[in-house]
Amino acid sequence: MPRRVFTVYLTTAILAVSALAACSSSDPLSSKDDKAASATIVIGCQDYYSNEIVAEIYAQALETAGYQVDRQFRIGQREVYLPEIEAGKIDLFPEYSGPLLQYFKSETTAKLPAAVYEELKDTMPGALRVLDQSPATDQDSYVVTQAFADQWGLVSIEDLAKVTEPLILGANSEAQTRPNGPQGLEQVYGIAAGFTPIEDGGGPLTVKALKDNEIQLAIIYTADPSIQANGLVSLEDTKGLFLASHVVPVASDNVDSAAAAIIDQISAAMSPQELIALNARSVEEQLPAKTIAQDWLAQNPIG
Repeated sequence: MPRRVFTVYLTTAILAVSALAACSSSDPLSSKDDKAASATIVIGCQDYYSNEIVAEIYAQALETAGYQVDRQFRIGQREVYLPEIEAGKIDLFPEYSGPLLQYFKSETTAKLPAAVYEELKDTMPGALRVLDQSPATDQDSYVVTQAFADQWGLVSIEDLAKVTEPLILGANSEAQTRPNGPQGLEQVYGIAAGFTPIEDGGGPLTVKALKDNEIQLAIIYTADPSIQANGLVSLEDTKGLFLASHVVPVASDNVDSAAAAIIDQISAAMSPQELIALNARSVEEQLPAKTIAQDWLAQNPIG
């Protein structure tokens, strides 16, 4: 081979090696980004606008950190999506500590936030785990109209014993067999109630049914701004029928430690008042979850 050609080949090879070395060393975070992009994190949420907002916050924060995200939103209630999570089809899901614990361990006696969370950590099946629970709460509650509360002098759930006319509870159909449905009301408080399924998660149809006296009692989350907007009354749960219910992320082993740290930061930054405010933006301003999540992350930088 002529010397000049050999020199050209050698020079080209050196330049190629140098270029590869520069690529590998120019960005000290490249290995992190490569790892983040190597596996897609599937994020799910309930068919509930508040849950979708939290899930969208998770998704946008992880995408900003370089993770690939697949959104599987609005996929139903706990009886539908938990088998999907257990089967490994969903990696990350915003849940609620008390109801989730009751799903896995219906006989639990834990009531307060710390006890519920600790027992939940020990109860999670297979490779699933819960990340840090948030101060934000979205507690199931029995709700009545102000007029009905005034008529019968209702402050707590046990005051329903004063009501001498038939009681009908309205909620999603799943509530009929859940611990906080009619069976639980009778077992814990000794109060009998009929049941009407209303499939909107305590939304406008449920509120209208209350106002029209088609139902006298409804299950509505305490973080729902419609309680205050419609002058409804959330009855005090003096006997602990409803377990403490903090927002808590469920994660598979596909959620690595860096991704988990991002989600934990989100949980720590979200207060009960902020969750109500997020929900109000959805209900009152009719904003999509994407916009609400973007605004919240702009005000609460994660990372």
